[in-house]
Amino acid sequence: MNIISTLADGLKIIQPKVFEDSRGYFLESFSLKKFQEEVFNTTFVQDNESMSEYGVLRGLHYQLPPFSQSKLVRVISGEVLDVAVDIRQKSPTFGKHVSVILSGDNKKMMFIPRGFAHGFIVLSKKAIFSYKVDNYYAPDYEEGIMYDDKKLNINWQLNENDIKVSEKDKIYPTFKNAKIF
Repeated sequence: MNIISTLADGLKIIQPKVFEDSRGYFLESFSLKKFQEEVFNTTFVQDNESMSEYGVLRGLHYQLPPFSQSKLVRVISGEVLDVAVDIRQKSPTFGKHVSVILSGDNKKMMFIPRGFAHGFIVLSKKAIFSYKVDNYYAPDYEEGIMYDDKKLNINWQLNENDIKVSEKDKIYPTFKNAKIF
C-alpha cells in the first residue's frame, strides 16, 4: 500500500495495491499487522457501512474522550467527497480540514485519527461507505459541527439546493461553539 501524508498530523490517505485482470480485481483492504506497522498502532473494534444517495451529506461527526474514535474509511461503490476537520486545540492545523475523493474506482482510503470531526457527501447516484472504528459508539459523547460553517470554508462540491442533511446534522453548533479536544 502507498501511504500519503496530509497537512494534518496523523491523517493519512492510503492507496492499496490493486491487482486487475480480465476477471476483475483483487485488493487487500486491511491487514492489522501492516496497518499497525505502516499507518498507526490501533486496533479496530467495529465495522460500519452506510448507503446513501446523491447529495446526502453526513457530518461533521465525532465523539469526545474517553470515547473518541479513529476511523479508517473507504467507499465500496460510488463516489464521495470525504472531509476531516482537525479539532485538536494544540494542533498546528487546528480548524483546518483535509478533503479527498473516495470512490469504488480509485479504492483510496483515509485514516482519520482521534481528534477530528468527519463527514462526507455523496457525489454519485448512490454510494456504499464503509468504515472501521477503534472505539465503540457512545451516544452520550457524540458531538458535531455545522457542515456549512463559514469559518471552516469547506467546498462540498454541490449546490446547496442539492445537499440533503439530517435534522440532527442541521442543528449542530458552529466550530466556534463546538465542544472540542
